[in-house]
Amino acid sequence: MKRHLAGLALAAALGLAAPAPSGAQTAIGVSYQPSLYWALPFHYANVKGWWKDVGLTPNFTTFPAGAPQIAASAAKSWDVGGTGSVPAVLGAVRFNILTIGITNDESKTNAMMVRGDKFDAIKANPQSLKGQRLLLTTNSTVDYASRKCLVKMGLAANDMQFVNLGQAQIITALTSNNGDIAGVWAPNTYTLEERASAKYLCSGADAQAIVPGALIVRGEFAKERPDDVAKFLAVFLRGWSWAKANPAEARTLALDFYKQGGLEVSARAMDQEFALRPTFGLDEQLKLMARGTGTSTVDGWFSEIGKFITDVGTIPANPEAKSYLTDDFLKRVAADAKLRAFATEFDKK
Repeated sequence: MKRHLAGLALAAALGLAAPAPSGAQTAIGVSYQPSLYWALPFHYANVKGWWKDVGLTPNFTTFPAGAPQIAASAAKSWDVGGTGSVPAVLGAVRFNILTIGITNDESKTNAMMVRGDKFDAIKANPQSLKGQRLLLTTNSTVDYASRKCLVKMGLAANDMQFVNLGQAQIITALTSNNGDIAGVWAPNTYTLEERASAKYLCSGADAQAIVPGALIVRGEFAKERPDDVAKFLAVFLRGWSWAKANPAEARTLALDFYKQGGLEVSARAMDQEFALRPTFGLDEQLKLMARGTGTSTVDGWFSEIGKFITDVGTIPANPEAKSYLTDDFLKRVAADAKLRAFATEFDKK
């Protein structure tokens, strides 16, 4: 009961319109990071009342980054949610976290950026990065993308000094001339463009580093309440289905969602979010996660992430993708006629 009330209080504080509980509804703990594009389906569901439609009452918990979000799973402070692929793999190794779907492809929006007045010189001579400070959030997707970028530019990761900071701290540093080079994810990329005249030096996509976002669930919760996990997925998938069919309203609500999370971005920045971050419907997700007789596309993406985390010494060994990546819950959505119709209602036929 305390957890339910806390979740509603948080939703109210963030301005989220959590649906009123009824006798047929079941509480579910949903974790995410505020003011991030891939979390928009949660907001759309709040505004449109979709949680109630599937019999769920979400209790929201937010985190500034993936690492503390994953660590909080040990206390069962959340059941399902979304996070970056790097913390998802860490969670698999340390806390039996399962990845059950993809939030979006954020390869183009995890990037190394350089202050405008320093950009031309560094772009012309990437070797000048040696010995300089790189401000980023370690054990994150942008850590992975930045290391791939350094290799692409003919450098080694230890050629730069990695300074571990939160994303808000990085923005403050660059806008106050206390840093020149940063690893950030969107929408912080757009903020640095606008406030520090920063420019993209290299994104994950530039370095052929696929950076997926992960839909996750605690392993124990997945066993106890598989049907509710499938309902959660259906709500999320419906969010992107609806957004693609209603782009103008989707952007308006997105700007509100970011503002509620403490971040105001321009309409131009929001247009970039929608343009640069592919999302996937139910059938697309099933295709990406299908193994057949071999490994899936998503297996390959996450295996590269696991290799990175292993190489930097965060985990002792790269876990087998099949041990924590599962399409079982997507298949539950697809096999349930009502859930499939709910998740795909706005898909183009």
